[in-house]
Amino acid sequence: MINQSTIDKLIEMRLTAMADAFRIQMNDSSMSEVSFEDRFGMLVDVEYTNRKNNRLKRLIKNAELEQPDASIAAIDYTSGRKLNKALITRLATCEYIVDYRNIFITGATGSGKTYMACAFGMEACKQYYTVKYVRLPDLLLDLQAARADGNFKTVLKKYTNPLLLIIDEWLLLKLTESEARDVFELIHKRRKRSSTIFCSQYRESEWYQQICDGENTLADAIMDRISYDSYKIEIESIDPGKDLSMREVYELDPMQSK
Repeated sequence: MINQSTIDKLIEMRLTAMADAFRIQMNDSSMSEVSFEDRFGMLVDVEYTNRKNNRLKRLIKNAELEQPDASIAAIDYTSGRKLNKALITRLATCEYIVDYRNIFITGATGSGKTYMACAFGMEACKQYYTVKYVRLPDLLLDLQAARADGNFKTVLKKYTNPLLLIIDEWLLLKLTESEARDVFELIHKRRKRSSTIFCSQYRESEWYQQICDGENTLADAIMDRISYDSYKIEIESIDPGKDLSMREVYELDPMQSK
């Protein structure tokens, strides 16, 4: 009765993993030879591990990664594309998040930009950083609707709060002035407080023209805030004979991105 009462209390306190482990201990005769301190330590370890695993699952779910199976270890360095393995390995440690630095990933369609960005996102989740993936067109529509509904600040927090924000299809289409203002607001609030990964088909030198045709001061303001001390990964073809689409290399759905 005492043991069952203890189990019930553990469950009431939402220590279900510890309760299950305690029940197993009670049914294992060999546990009588283990000291109280060791048995208690085992119970704490089970509960701790369970909570960490559940937290990781929530982080991955909330990140909404386009490719949640992406992995740094699975990045292909023999597919006819120029990749800086040393830099990628270094960035996988997530030190750039600690330093509030950004990452630019540029390359042609099918070069593996989205896969790499999601792989970095997974590594960040594993280190218990909050992550959010979004396509720029969807982000702009979300902010535009929020302005119309009068809850812009609330919706903006969805994109300013994560320690790592992954923006895919960055500047795929030219920004209007109103869209550029929304992007500036987002970038300004994230600066020096979090990190952002930008995935684009355009080289960084072409981004100005995609922001109000490069004629608006907003272009300078946005680029100044994201470009300073950012890490740059340009995925370039160096061997046409081995230049396969990353959708083929990673066996991705053709409808999935880049």
